[in-house]
Amino acid sequence: MVSQNGNSGRGNPWGSGTNPGTPDLSAQVRQGQERLRQIIPGGGSRGVILLALLALAGLGAWTAYYTVPSDSVAVVQRFGKYLKDVPPGLHFKLPLGIDVATIVPVKRQLKQEFGFMTPGAGDPYQSSRDGKRETEMVTGDLNAALVEWVVQYRISDPVKFLFEVREPSETLRYVSESVMREVVGDRTVDEVITIGRQEIETEALAKMQELSTKYAMGISIDQVQLKNINPPQPVQESFNEVNQAQQEKEKLINEARRDYNKVIPLAEGEKDQRIREADGYRLKRINEAEGDAARFSALLVEYQKAPEVTLRRIYIEALQDVMPGIRSKIIVDEKTHGILPLLNIDARKVDQS
Repeated sequence: MVSQNGNSGRGNPWGSGTNPGTPDLSAQVRQGQERLRQIIPGGGSRGVILLALLALAGLGAWTAYYTVPSDSVAVVQRFGKYLKDVPPGLHFKLPLGIDVATIVPVKRQLKQEFGFMTPGAGDPYQSSRDGKRETEMVTGDLNAALVEWVVQYRISDPVKFLFEVREPSETLRYVSESVMREVVGDRTVDEVITIGRQEIETEALAKMQELSTKYAMGISIDQVQLKNINPPQPVQESFNEVNQAQQEKEKLINEARRDYNKVIPLAEGEKDQRIREADGYRLKRINEAEGDAARFSALLVEYQKAPEVTLRRIYIEALQDVMPGIRSKIIVDEKTHGILPLLNIDARKVDQS
């Protein structure tokens, strides 16, 4: 019988047989009780009280210290009343729930998303719960638009953030949605979708910060950024056609301005060049006329002094100007009665060639 039980125990680890190599559980429990009686002399209620005191001391030591991250501060409350702010590092407090330290990330930039959701977000108020309802807005010209945006903020005052408003993050969502609807409602759909994005961001940032300060939320708004602005799905194709036509219009205007800037300065340059050339020609003619008049006056003075010499000089100067341009020259004496023409053989060869 013993060998059969031993075989069954080795074949089935969860069988009813006992493995000789495995220690007995009941024996281990009895040994633990004996050791506990040795540690706690006297036994009975005194041992239980001592165990409770030891457990209480361990729990107090465990809850007496805490660590504040480098980007945060801790707001300490004693019996629920605000006590102090604690900087980053290792700190100690009264244990067992007497002091409660709440970590507030004052140096971290937080954000809230409206109309879309980032996967893996840890903050429950970061992403929208009903994105479609938040994004549906009416513009100033009674058109509909789907607006998605992001609000980036920091916790500037941790005490106000924890105690002035019940749910500051949720309140900020309501404030952001209200301000964005107001700002979008003051503009036309064309401004919202195309050219008015930067003005909307700037105005929304100022109004959100004003309301956050008014409600003492302890929040500083860093940036409001518009993501996607689209018309509703039934009219999206029509809006796309309008935007395409507007882009084509802007393209044609830019091309016309480019041609204008190319042609007009060229024409103005040519105009200035011709004006300068005309002024130069005018000055040249005036100077030449004045020079000729001065030369004639000087020549007249010399002629009056010596008429024959002046005439002879004028005649010689005229010959000096004319003679270099004449190829064949025939000099005839005044007493000669006939001229014998000479045959220029070299000129004839040049003509025949």
